[in-house]
Amino acid sequence: MAQRSAAAKSTDRFERKREAILDAATHILNRKGIKGLTLGDTAAAVDLSTTSVTYYFKRKDDLAAACITRGIETLHDIADLATRAPTPPERLHSFLTRYLDVLKQTVEGTAPPLPIISELRALTSPRREEVATAYGRLFRKARQIFDHPDMLWMSRGRRTARTRMLLEQVFWGGAWLAKYDPEDYPRIRDRMVDIFIHGMATEKDEWAPAAIAMEKLAARDGPELARETFLLAATRLINRRGYRGASVDKISAELNVTKGSFYHHNEAKDDLVVACFERSFEVMTRAQRMAMELPGSQWDKLAACAAALAEFQLSDHGPLLRTNALTALPEQMRKVMVEHSNRVSDRFASMISDGIAEGSLRPVDPFIASQMLNATLNACAELGYLVPDVRPKAAASVFVRPLLMGIFER
Repeated sequence: MAQRSAAAKSTDRFERKREAILDAATHILNRKGIKGLTLGDTAAAVDLSTTSVTYYFKRKDDLAAACITRGIETLHDIADLATRAPTPPERLHSFLTRYLDVLKQTVEGTAPPLPIISELRALTSPRREEVATAYGRLFRKARQIFDHPDMLWMSRGRRTARTRMLLEQVFWGGAWLAKYDPEDYPRIRDRMVDIFIHGMATEKDEWAPAAIAMEKLAARDGPELARETFLLAATRLINRRGYRGASVDKISAELNVTKGSFYHHNEAKDDLVVACFERSFEVMTRAQRMAMELPGSQWDKLAACAAALAEFQLSDHGPLLRTNALTALPEQMRKVMVEHSNRVSDRFASMISDGIAEGSLRPVDPFIASQMLNATLNACAELGYLVPDVRPKAAASVFVRPLLMGIFER
């Protein structure tokens, strides 16, 4: 009995230390991405030697995978409890309530921090496949929010797209919710649920967005065309494999150019990521300006802008660079890119605010609505993978329309 008690205490110490290592590593992962995560920094954060940390996690990828998997399992438990509610709206309310409760606990230091899930792309085999399997379980569980006799009209592809859009709100929420006090989370939850269920459109609004030509959004020619081609190839590779997985060799090979050609266009890989972000922000800003010049109401303009960007993501000119690449940039570069991203989001908020004032949009929280729209457009880059048969022209109807007109609406 004494031996079993001693063994139990040893196990408890092991688990407590392991959890402390994961907590410290998750904070570093969220600030610096897998690129910036090191066993040494993690060890220093918990007053251990690097050798001690390797007793628990032999390699950096092992540590990063454990951090991300723990976060995925937390979200899976949240989704599992939410799906026990009787109706989809109640499940949605429960899902966001429990997520924000966990986020509040992490701010207060009473729960482990949630990791940036999208960093799983930067893992190497076999850890990437293991974490992807865990993410698949989370995704399938979250998709059950839409399983209900009243939702039989919704195809599997549409349920999949709406699940991805919902999960992206959770993944992106950690970025903008930081500006709020945890005591405000219930109010934020209510406003997010309201937007999800009722959308941003008024009862008289229809989904018939005006077309914006993809060529005008890309707007590159002459000497700029070669650089555009380079940035597009890099964007696709970074979105698919993460910053770490998109090496200079792979980017050069994808374009069939030499590494020397790469460095002719970019002094360093960080400069390339910045250039990809600047291209993406330029496209989004151009779409906003073109939409604001269209005739019609603010609803017409917002719908046209969102639809054009969704189509762009799946067109030959897309995608845009996913925001998860921000964590790989040095802090000063990241700060500048976040400021660019905020300007895009703030312009959406202004369009929404103007629409509310003129009566063409429902009275929603413009800041929260703009962040939710930004997250949806960001996640749209994956729509071709999630729903392989979706056409670029249909992207907005499948992915953006549910946010603007109601996630449970036809």
